[in-house]
Amino acid sequence: MTEEQDRKKEKLLSVVVSVYNEEQALAEFYQETSRILKTLPWDYELIFVNDGSRDGSLSILARLSEADSRVKVVDFSRNFGHEAAMIAGLDYSRGDGIVCMDADLQHPPECLPDIVSRFEEGYQVISMVRTKNADAGLIKNITSSGFYWLINAISDVHFEPNASDFFALDKAVARVLQTSYREKVRFLRGYVQNVGFKKTTLSYEARPRVAGESKYSLKKLFIFSVNTILCFSNMPLKLGIYAGMVSGLLGLAVMIYTLFTRSGAPSGYATIVVLICFMFAMLFLIVGIIGEYIAILFTELKDRPVYIVSNTINMENNGER
Repeated sequence: MTEEQDRKKEKLLSVVVSVYNEEQALAEFYQETSRILKTLPWDYELIFVNDGSRDGSLSILARLSEADSRVKVVDFSRNFGHEAAMIAGLDYSRGDGIVCMDADLQHPPECLPDIVSRFEEGYQVISMVRTKNADAGLIKNITSSGFYWLINAISDVHFEPNASDFFALDKAVARVLQTSYREKVRFLRGYVQNVGFKKTTLSYEARPRVAGESKYSLKKLFIFSVNTILCFSNMPLKLGIYAGMVSGLLGLAVMIYTLFTRSGAPSGYATIVVLICFMFAMLFLIVGIIGEYIAILFTELKDRPVYIVSNTINMENNGER
């Protein structure tokens, strides 16, 4: 082995995998991913974050970690969600480069060599852009495109369309996410695209899911989309102000119209219409202003942990963040 190869092997790649009821996929994921990781010029660690699985996922992970010291497990006290699991993986990672991916093999492990190559070229943020999803139907593709169009239209941050939770960061970027961006309502892939640094994208085709089904129901996707918009745009808070302005203009228009057509209007009609429109204009205006203050206070006052760790395997540190 050459000196250059020795130097590269000293680098560590952390692969973070969120796990929630994935007992049918874990063994195949581990075999395929570890086979590819062994061919890389970097050493590696596989960090599985068990997000409160109710099946046999934890026992499978325990067996894998017992047979392979590179397999590390972070076990949550309950289900905190996919985003919290990825954040925990970032917190516990030690690698020079960190890759976040899912356990169902929709995120192809074959992309890992290209990701390492981008790291060696000096890139610090690598967004994986999905070009095709075999499991997504027409409605999901349309709603996904509509979501990215909307968030880009109302947010100051530009989001890469079809960017997924499959992404890679170097340790400097990970350190930023470990110390900042700790909001309780979050959109991690948005933060990844928002932190700056030297960034690039890689395209991939999502595989069919190896087992199980999507953990995101339509209800969860809707809530997730709403939370994302609230995280990256204050436009909804301004709707009250804009509604007040529109109501005020409407009241003025109705007043002018009524003054010029008084002959057919009942007595007191103009006064009532103008008064109602004016009151609603003021109401929306005040609600919009209060909403701005409440949004700031609400974000600062809620300080619950992003996740709570019940146990770890092959890890030196336990705790909660």
